[in-house]
Amino acid sequence: MQNQIFKREYYLNKIRGFYESDLVKVITGIRRCGKSCFMLSVIDDLKERGISDGDIIYLNLDTRPYLNVTSPSALSEAIDPLISDGRKKYIFIDEVQNVRGFERIVNAYRESGHSLFITGSNSYLLGGELVTKLTGRYIEIEMFTLTFNEYLDMKRFLGLTVTDDTHGEFDEYIRQGGFPKALEFPNADDRALYTQSIIEQIFDKDIARNRKIRNVASFERVKNFVINNFGSMISAQSIAAALKKEQIAVTPQTVTRYLEILESAKIIYSCPRFDLRSKKALSGEQKYYLADLGIYFSQNVDARVNYGAALENILFCYLKTKGYKLSVGRIGNLECDFITRKHDDYYYIQVAMTIMDPVTEEREYRPFERIRDNYPKYLFTLDTLRQNRNGIKNTDIAAFMRDGKDLG
Repeated sequence: MQNQIFKREYYLNKIRGFYESDLVKVITGIRRCGKSCFMLSVIDDLKERGISDGDIIYLNLDTRPYLNVTSPSALSEAIDPLISDGRKKYIFIDEVQNVRGFERIVNAYRESGHSLFITGSNSYLLGGELVTKLTGRYIEIEMFTLTFNEYLDMKRFLGLTVTDDTHGEFDEYIRQGGFPKALEFPNADDRALYTQSIIEQIFDKDIARNRKIRNVASFERVKNFVINNFGSMISAQSIAAALKKEQIAVTPQTVTRYLEILESAKIIYSCPRFDLRSKKALSGEQKYYLADLGIYFSQNVDARVNYGAALENILFCYLKTKGYKLSVGRIGNLECDFITRKHDDYYYIQVAMTIMDPVTEEREYRPFERIRDNYPKYLFTLDTLRQNRNGIKNTDIAAFMRDGKDLG
């Protein structure tokens, strides 16, 4: 098992069409979501397709013997002897941000006909010169932590027990999160400590190295505020006002910058509002969701679950994984949890733990009744008994994700 790699087929299917392309394949995602292992699975996939070992070059710049590869010339010296036969190579560079100015060298190998695959710090890759110097010459393959169906598959891969109790497994997934390596720690405290260390590494290795943060304490407070209020409608102004009550002076402009840094590190994702009547995006407040719920539980001693926000967060990340674009819908004074779009297909979504209570049922269905078009509508719950009403698809969220389903 040690030499085997858990293959995440969804991402392999996304990248396979670009194996021979001259576009640089940039693999992004929150630290420890599985980017390095994904690179290795791409290498295995290439070998299965008949590419020889000699035509594959893999450099992990965080490991020996490449720790001293920190300049473009050193990177060239490491690669050039391996491409001297003139054949097309498939070049994989992990932690590429360790080389300052790598963009020029990567582009040179691309122009020479080689196929390039790179990973590294999101804060550097997407906020530095890559976007400028490689505009139009790269594609981004964005990875997320394990979805629920991947979580179950990886448990089987590791030889762990997967029960027939889908809702029980789903509850464990909510509390444990989807960082792949966390599955190797059976103790909940160990998992929380591991996830907490990931967040610390993101700040130490990704953010602090590439961003100037003068007041680390205020940044930490903004970070913790967003983590603790995931799934809530907030704005830079409301965060600044809340912190002011705690005697922490930070301007809305600074909060906005901190939020952008957290987004570029892919710790959080924003979900903007969209007005269904005017068909326009709304500025100001929006919701923020976590890249993984394990982030919340690793930062809090209270293990109680706000299922409404947790289910929204999990569904948001799941649909992002599937390639959907999401926004929060406003219909007058009502809110639709998500408007989702893929290509020309739109879907309206409400999420609730249960609608067994008639008051909750009416509240969740009310926004749908204000929508005048005929795009499909989903109500996701944990209910095993489902209420069918007005053509709205009342769906068991755990079973939907277990089966890896799409909307439609």
